[in-house]
Amino acid sequence: MFDQTPEQGRPGRAPAINVLGGALQICSAEPLTGFYRDGCCNTGREDHGVHTVCAVMSAEFLAFSKAAGNDLSTAMPQYGFAGLKPGDRWCLCAARWKEALDAGAAPQVVLEATHAVTLQVVPLDELKKHAFGLQ
Repeated sequence: MFDQTPEQGRPGRAPAINVLGGALQICSAEPLTGFYRDGCCNTGREDHGVHTVCAVMSAEFLAFSKAAGNDLSTAMPQYGFAGLKPGDRWCLCAARWKEALDAGAAPQVVLEATHAVTLQVVPLDELKKHAFGLQ
């Protein structure tokens, strides 16, 4: 799963394919997201959190995440992190998105920018139910 491919250019990265089987699209350049801070929800061996779900932040999800111990809304300038607000897109850990789903607080998902590795944690039908722009 994490072999080197020409489009990645780095050993240990999973092929950049989205959950729909197409090329992985950019999730967000502003704020700059992704485990590799490349704007995409790419993943690889070193991404132990599997940051593969391109989610559109909502106030409900940000509150859920903060209560679960991962405050994404507070700025942390020492890490170059301005904090997220509703409407921002961010690459979330697949397991955290599933946790939010189970709690009824899952944010919308940009399917074209969500990495196929996510399907090892969340079924495609659940992601489609929360697809951004398909409501």
